[in-house]
Amino acid sequence: MAQSTQTKSNLDKKPIAISSDAFFFEKDKSRSILVLGVGNFLMGDEGVGVHLIQEMDKLELPPHVDILDGGTGGFLLLNCFESYNKIIFVDATMDGKEEGTVSLIRPKFASDFPSALSVHDVGLKDMIEAVYLMENQPDLYLFTISIEQVVPMTTELAPKVEKAIPEAIEQILSLAETLHDQIS
Repeated sequence: MAQSTQTKSNLDKKPIAISSDAFFFEKDKSRSILVLGVGNFLMGDEGVGVHLIQEMDKLELPPHVDILDGGTGGFLLLNCFESYNKIIFVDATMDGKEEGTVSLIRPKFASDFPSALSVHDVGLKDMIEAVYLMENQPDLYLFTISIEQVVPMTTELAPKVEKAIPEAIEQILSLAETLHDQIS
């Protein structure tokens, strides 16, 4: 009897990872906004987009905001662009700005995305080019967090980069509210 109670309480916990696309995409996303963090978690600051999604997962988010750790997914993320009308990307960039600077870009072409810093560069830009070939393209917004270096084989963030995450989340949620008001 104790085992079934333990099993039930484990089922009531929020899942840490979802591996089923069907589970993630079972509701209509046309009125939702996707926040998609990309980057390589094992390359230090380059993984700040993934770290940001992990922090957002701890928050009580509005029902119209969905979050996804896109990692270095490339073309594997293409189905997101068919499901959502508005997507907010989060990625690291070495743009020469002060470390930890949060910037918003409205990319119209894949070339408008800043150069990526790891293996997701080819996949992400190629995926964006493919998105622009689709019949219906979502509105894309890109928040970048400026970094100074990529440190392989670490999940640690530089202090200024880590400190930028709450500010970026605040800006993302503000934009998501504005976008939601436009669709409603």
